[in-house]
Amino acid sequence: MTDRHHLLVHGGTFAAVGDGGDISGVRNGSSPDGLFVRDARHLSRWQLTVDGAVPETLSPVAHGDTARCVLVPRGGRLEPPAYTIFREQAVSDGAFVESLRVTSNRPVPTTVRLAVTADADFTDQFELRSDHRTYAKIGATRSRQVLDDGVEFTYRRGAWRSCTTVTAEPVPDGVEETGTGARRLVWTLDLEPHGSAELTLRVMARPHGDRRALRVPRSPAAVNEQLLALEGEFVEGVAFPTGWPELAAACARGLADLASLQVPATGPDGEDLRVPAAGAPWFLTMLGRDALLTSLFALPYRPRLAAATLPALAATQATETDPESVAQPGKIVHEVRHGELAHFGQVPFGRYYGSVDATPLFLVLLGAYVEHTGDTELARRLEPHARAAIGWMLDHGGLTSRGYLVYRADQGGLSNQNWKDSPGAICSADGTRASGPVMAAGAQGYAYDALRRTAWLARTAWEDATYAALLEQAAADLRDRFQRDFWMPDRSFPALALDGEGRQVDALASDAGHLLWSGLLDKEYGEEVGRRLLAPDFFSGWGVRTLASGQSAYHPLSYHRGSVWPHDNALISLGLARYGLHDEARTVAHALVDAATVTGHRLPEVLAGYGRDTHAEPVPYPHACVRESRSAAAPLALLTAVGGA
Repeated sequence: MTDRHHLLVHGGTFAAVGDGGDISGVRNGSSPDGLFVRDARHLSRWQLTVDGAVPETLSPVAHGDTARCVLVPRGGRLEPPAYTIFREQAVSDGAFVESLRVTSNRPVPTTVRLAVTADADFTDQFELRSDHRTYAKIGATRSRQVLDDGVEFTYRRGAWRSCTTVTAEPVPDGVEETGTGARRLVWTLDLEPHGSAELTLRVMARPHGDRRALRVPRSPAAVNEQLLALEGEFVEGVAFPTGWPELAAACARGLADLASLQVPATGPDGEDLRVPAAGAPWFLTMLGRDALLTSLFALPYRPRLAAATLPALAATQATETDPESVAQPGKIVHEVRHGELAHFGQVPFGRYYGSVDATPLFLVLLGAYVEHTGDTELARRLEPHARAAIGWMLDHGGLTSRGYLVYRADQGGLSNQNWKDSPGAICSADGTRASGPVMAAGAQGYAYDALRRTAWLARTAWEDATYAALLEQAAADLRDRFQRDFWMPDRSFPALALDGEGRQVDALASDAGHLLWSGLLDKEYGEEVGRRLLAPDFFSGWGVRTLASGQSAYHPLSYHRGSVWPHDNALISLGLARYGLHDEARTVAHALVDAATVTGHRLPEVLAGYGRDTHAEPVPYPHACVRESRSAAAPLALLTAVGGA
């Protein structure tokens, strides 16, 4: 997001508005502006004019859950503004609400003509990304209908139907055509000397397939009350560290963000659930890996996230093979989308299974949740799903045939299917990309932990000692194989991956820290790796880089080849603590908390890899999600790893 786009998020809805509260529909930087619900843009234009001109921004929108700005008519120093406009906006689930107050600055009666131009293009988010792809939409039509109190925009394509309704109070004096498809709602306001007039505009988005009975809140203030109550509920009862106020503030900010990032999902029995979305603006939907890691980080403090995430993912677990979506029986979903292009199969992400690690992480979370809460009822309810997930790891996942979890590039989807899923992220130190089926190191650690935790469930909750013993042996064998095949003696470090020929992909990467979190490495190897991650080429001062500097593949502004990811560092900190490297864990934790303190206690999705020795503040990554659930939960993981130290 650029500084001219301000993000408002609530559940599965977000709006990106400019400094003056307008939506132009024009892409600016890494994100377009608009109102988005369920992967579609339900407002593509929302522009205020007063007396026929766009007002000047006197006080721009600031970051927050409610957008507030102050506007005045354009004029010179010798012409003080005749009136001032106070604008306030907020989003709730499926809705956008705005209040406008126009106050006269004159001692005589004043007439002001105010207008809001609105349009809804219903563009799918995948059409707005920067890959410049185009999608045919044969038979698609848009229509507009004037209402007594506003206007309604409708989009149809076959059986697909979406709608956006704009209403106003007081009722507009008229609704005008603009010649572009947009409609202009107009009012003539007669102001008394130094008097004021107020308007409220409400937008209800009704995406295709969303049958929930939702209402537009009466005002932005009402939305703010809802959000504050929800955020307070998330924060209540968490014991923040009193001796480290910066970490306490980061935890509180993260929990508040998690409250606004909950999106609707459905469980195996059709029950309604709320699960952590991956992040806004591009990933305000359920992503398996992201929801699982977020729930794991928050587990000691908010176990209800795990209690919702597990059944939601069980409900979307694959039951058959589908090459288009990379589905195989027992596999946990990577991404769920609700948009038009997914519905018509023009993108594969309606239910997309291109993840090698969501399935073992599902088992890790299930075991950790039951261990933490004692909820054996959920363990028994999800036993068929857990066994199916183990079956996938052993069969289609490759543990039996290849000895490791393995993935192959998906031409229609993701070329890499571990957490570093950008093209070229899995590479050698010289930047050469891994070829053939890939066995990523981090995924093997998750598999090891999944086998061990599921063995524990089998013994304690399912009373199946034979199955438990089988899984324990599989875990021990995986650990022995890994240390034989992945360890690079000349570098005293594990390879990032093995390629299709079993050759080591020798980049020095932060994924080694995930092996500490999973407990895959022997103590001697683990301690050596942990200390190496704090060396200057890895550690930027703001966190551990995804790729150590000095390698040809390194780039500080690469998404996965030199940047610093908060959730990656949270896992590393937990792993360091697991191996008794508490000083190193505190060093990582303090670096992340310092970075959060600079950015209002909120950690972004990713930071640039520039060092703290040359840059006194963390350098933003240009295309990072502003709010991301794993980053929001990362301070909680740090609190678990190091306490209030």
